[in-house]
Amino acid sequence: MTTLARWARAEWGRLYAAVRGPLRERRLRAVPMAAGAVCLTSVLHFVHNQSWGYRFVQDIGAVRAEDPLWVALLRTPLSLFVPALDLPVWGALAQILLVFGIAEICLGWRRALLIAYLATLAGTLYARLGIWLGPDSPLGLPASDARVVDTGPSAAVVGLAVYLGLRYRAYVTAAVVIVAMVVEVVLKENLAGKEHLAAIAAVLVLCAAGAPRQRRSRDRTGSGSGAPPIQS
Repeated sequence: MTTLARWARAEWGRLYAAVRGPLRERRLRAVPMAAGAVCLTSVLHFVHNQSWGYRFVQDIGAVRAEDPLWVALLRTPLSLFVPALDLPVWGALAQILLVFGIAEICLGWRRALLIAYLATLAGTLYARLGIWLGPDSPLGLPASDARVVDTGPSAAVVGLAVYLGLRYRAYVTAAVVIVAMVVEVVLKENLAGKEHLAAIAAVLVLCAAGAPRQRRSRDRTGSGSGAPPIQS
């Protein structure tokens, strides 16, 4: 086995072992939530691009920091599945199918959706905080960002990718995702990039809070060198 193959096995072996069996046995039936999310995103994208549906989708799934908080909170869950109009929809669909699918198998669909929502909500709430801090603060945002439409699965995808990387000890992968998001903010400082960092911060806090329980679980099962058990 080559050095690269050994590294790949050490990095992704646990994750691959968790995903391989369910996918081989049930294929798309192993990821009904992810498949449903792809269908929902496709439908919303189609409707959003029609003259008769644009306002409807905006009203149910478009979040802006200038909106009343209660409106933003109501729209945030569906905003995950409204692709940004300035990005190719196939990218959003591929992200959802791949990352949501892996997360659904490894974590169960409820936990996967909960983490996706937490990451998205962290970005949504950060936007309000950043605008309140103002552009002179390192964590602040210009007032004009309050009118930026905030939709798409990217924050959820980033959060799930980091969570899975840490949970399944694919530390290099998690680090690459984090560094890529930092570089995005450095090279192109915008609302989306900073929301991605807020999503990562929320997931890191979640992982830190759950780390003691995971260690106790591995000690009880004697699986310290293997993948954590699949939960639903």
